[in-house]
Amino acid sequence: MALMKVKFDQKKRVKLAQGLWLMNWLSVLTGIILFSLGIFLKIELKKRSEVMNNSESHFVPNSLIGVGVLACIFNALGGKICYDALDPAKYSKWKPWLKPFLIICVLFNIFLFLVSLFCFLMRGSLENTLAHGLKNGMKYYRDTDTPGRCFMKKTIDMLQIEFRCCGNNGFRDWFEVQWISNRYLDFASKEVKDRIKSNVDGRYLVDGVPFSCCNPNSPRPCIQTQLTNNSAHYSYDYQTEELNLWIRGCREALLHYYSSMMNTMGAIVLLVWLFEVTITVGLRYLHTALESVTNPEDPECESEGWLLEKSVLETWKSILESLKKLGKGSQVEAASDEGGQAPPAS
Repeated sequence: MALMKVKFDQKKRVKLAQGLWLMNWLSVLTGIILFSLGIFLKIELKKRSEVMNNSESHFVPNSLIGVGVLACIFNALGGKICYDALDPAKYSKWKPWLKPFLIICVLFNIFLFLVSLFCFLMRGSLENTLAHGLKNGMKYYRDTDTPGRCFMKKTIDMLQIEFRCCGNNGFRDWFEVQWISNRYLDFASKEVKDRIKSNVDGRYLVDGVPFSCCNPNSPRPCIQTQLTNNSAHYSYDYQTEELNLWIRGCREALLHYYSSMMNTMGAIVLLVWLFEVTITVGLRYLHTALESVTNPEDPECESEGWLLEKSVLETWKSILESLKKLGKGSQVEAASDEGGQAPPAS
């Protein structure tokens, strides 16, 4: 028994075709929006690629660009099919291709739904790549004379200023890396020698942070050196004066920025997916309604449209049987090819 059967007359079929034609062309616009969102996200990720440890984060923008292009192609084609469906002569050329087109549309909808899920689930991947990327960026902050790393200082400083953050997880992360280049250290100074000798790795570590960590909202001039030494500054307490610097780490700031963006994009993709599913369902009804016309010479005759020709369970069983037959057919072909090979010469 057909699932969700609906009766159609000529007037209803025309209205359905016209409505689907309009919806398909609206979906072309949504495809352009998805493509634009993918380009925008790719640019935003490229801007900060120096502090991202791998290219996995580009899977989502690349997917958005791909589904945007496919949405434009499929919906433009669907709009053409719906337009030609009003004319029996023009529709006849689409008739053999409509069922494969509907299958492709279903697969596209599945992929579109997965892309929306990836948008919501991207946070975990981003968190790992930002943690490693920022750690490496801080390590190379001092390498202003090293080719390929000379830009890192500017990148980190601009990042901390723009996002009002400091360090990876917080400003104390700067205490664990040598962020001052050897070029600006006086190795004749006893203090410098003692600091380097006191460190196992021979690094010049200080309880200070770059200027970009300073919080301009603080009424006190920025204290960025000897942060843990209360006696080095007048009326200063290390435990209470932390607002002099940005407290939030850059990983958290960037994660919040990209997560908010990805959640918004995920919601947009989900809405587009619902719209595409509606169009696919409408195309299926149009296809079956036109196929079940009993008298093609009488355009006013009634017909029936349905979503599935059988019940969901029966349809699923028939799909599995078709896959089994396909698998057996390929095995038979492989066996016949092996049997047809000539035996090796003795």
